[in-house]
Amino acid sequence: MDIKAFKMDGLGNDFVIIDNRQKVTDLSKEQIIKICDRNFIGCDQLILIENDKITNASLKFFNSDGGESGACGNGTRCVADLISREKDNKTIILTTPSGNLKSEILENNLVTTEIGIAKTKWNEIPLSSEFDTLNLNIKINDINNNEYYGGTAVNVGNPHVIFFMDEIENFDIAKIGPLIENHKIFPEKCNVTIAKVMNKNLIKVKVWERGAGLTKACGTAACATAFAGLLNNLTNKNTDIEFETGKLSIFIDEKNSIHMKGPVSGIKKISIKL
Repeated sequence: MDIKAFKMDGLGNDFVIIDNRQKVTDLSKEQIIKICDRNFIGCDQLILIENDKITNASLKFFNSDGGESGACGNGTRCVADLISREKDNKTIILTTPSGNLKSEILENNLVTTEIGIAKTKWNEIPLSSEFDTLNLNIKINDINNNEYYGGTAVNVGNPHVIFFMDEIENFDIAKIGPLIENHKIFPEKCNVTIAKVMNKNLIKVKVWERGAGLTKACGTAACATAFAGLLNNLTNKNTDIEFETGKLSIFIDEKNSIHMKGPVSGIKKISIKL
């Protein structure tokens, strides 16, 4: 099987995008895992574009472990840019598992996407039982084995937990991430962020993505972190989230809807032989 596809990324958070609108490609879980494998094609998520009668297109997201994801902020921005070039339209609306997302294509390869209103109730995250989502009181250890307790839970299309710490370099996200992702409190697992508030308008982060592991950037983690910062009175409604590869700008409007702005890469056409 020879599949025509695209490769794009947002701040190094990379995607293989397959257009199913003209010719449908059915992939097994094993084939998705193979495509995402860095020893084959390699990507954080695989995205399928499908026809939609109401919006510009419908999207399905798959993590590198082959499981389906409810949301992917950077992936949505990338596909919005791709379809914008095809439609010659600067406003693109895409149907995703977490709702219809509107994107605006700006200059200099910047794309802004409205992710929507975050959910913070324990059964919306979801959690296994009723907890205070502002502080889950989950224990994590730093590299010197010191114990810290915290964690704010937010759902922005998928579940996130954010730990605000004084120094993120003291925490091994590759070790902490899978422990918290698979914690019994999260029946659907979760994305994990260690965050340091630099000032009211800037947070530095390290992210572990549910089903994908370590990623260079994560759009929904940026949205969840900014919202958690606001909930904890640590940041303003305009906040930059800084990854090792660059920043995403998050704005929370008067309706508490989250908007994410950041760069997208060029579009690379690839051929996948399965």
